[in-house]
Amino acid sequence: MSLIQYLSRIQFDFDAIDLLADEISALGLRRPLLVTDRGIEASGILGRALHAAHPHKPMVFSGTTENPTEANLDACLALWAEHGCDGVIALGGGSALDLSKAVALLTSHGGRFADYDVKTGGSARIGKVSPQIAIPTAAGTGAEIGRASVMSLHDGRKCVAVSLKMVADTIIADPGLTLSLPPRLTAATGIDALSHGIESFLSPSYNPPADAIALDAVARTARSLRRATEVGSDREARREMMMGALEGGMALQKGLGAAHAMATPLGEAHYHHGTLIGILLPHVVAWNRPFSEDRIARLEQATGDGRPLERWLSDLVGDLGLPQTLSALGVHSADLPSIAVKAAKDHLTLTNPRPTGADDYGTLLLEAM
Repeated sequence: MSLIQYLSRIQFDFDAIDLLADEISALGLRRPLLVTDRGIEASGILGRALHAAHPHKPMVFSGTTENPTEANLDACLALWAEHGCDGVIALGGGSALDLSKAVALLTSHGGRFADYDVKTGGSARIGKVSPQIAIPTAAGTGAEIGRASVMSLHDGRKCVAVSLKMVADTIIADPGLTLSLPPRLTAATGIDALSHGIESFLSPSYNPPADAIALDAVARTARSLRRATEVGSDREARREMMMGALEGGMALQKGLGAAHAMATPLGEAHYHHGTLIGILLPHVVAWNRPFSEDRIARLEQATGDGRPLERWLSDLVGDLGLPQTLSALGVHSADLPSIAVKAAKDHLTLTNPRPTGADDYGTLLLEAM
């Protein structure tokens, strides 16, 4: 049985953030908690969001770390309880978006985040969560419309809760919020957006609408990522990247694959997710090719480039100035066996088109070194 579901109300365009007060009212919220980070606060984007929220006065948590932690979550829950909050607004990149989903989950369900770990069957217990508005400030993760929340627990383990019930009620996707994003971050988050289109399209799950959206996401990001990185003020390139990231998030319900399965345990060392994906994905595409030749050919058509997909990806990552090997990030060979075992147990391994075990992951990781 295939579940095909699209849930969110989306406001998309330049200056869409100016609709924030209307969207807060539409959800009937009186005291939302706004989750963001120090960088967004310093950039002035938080101030603009608070102005757009008027006359509503959200309570602000701006302590989100680069990879959200259970300590971040505990701080948000304390603010929620102290101020009687009734909904959550995420303003930022993937970290703030993931943290807000966790807040929505625990304020509606109770318990600890680990109780809802997809690896232990906990995500099956997730029902309706607290109301959410998601406002992405980067074009990358697609977390604004994604169904997963990734959290680093107190003991350092990565935990993932996955449910379509956690998708935000409302999304405000304003490409103007990405105009000041630095080139390296534009490149790394853009590679993540591109990877969602690629890996979801290669997933064996049956969902033709998601396949069509994934191909469009690949086409948009392929033609716009270089321009957005090199000329950050290019509004059309920023608009296309924001839509490509949103579409990548829409396609995520098909599941991802081996690149993301490896990136999860590697991310426990706090390497940037999009940077990791840029290193891993070319190797995974080559690994999957014998099982996905036709689909990879369709992806190659979407990129508009005549080179094999894995070579095009590798060249793109290099041209964008991103690292192309794990060793360049400081990953140690001695850590690879444990990472391979964790990747093999990751739920995203189940939607990789080619069966992949711990030994296979060990080989892929060594290639990526």
